[in-house]
Amino acid sequence: MRHPLLTLAVRVQIRRIAGAPPRDEPGEGVISAAIAVLVMAFLGSLMWVGFHATFDKAQSKTDTQIEQIGQP
Repeated sequence: MRHPLLTLAVRVQIRRIAGAPPRDEPGEGVISAAIAVLVMAFLGSLMWVGFHATFDKAQSKTDTQIEQIGQP
């Protein structure tokens, strides 16, 4: 069963989409790049803090073990 109004609406939408000029949004790439840089900087900061904390712990444990080596 065909609905003439539905068929007409679909044809209008197809023509509107096909004939629509591409949207030009200058600056969108710059904003996306800036957001990506901020996210990467945040992740890098978190990784540095985790790395620093891990190696501080490892250094203190190593120092403790080295001090115990020479004791009777």
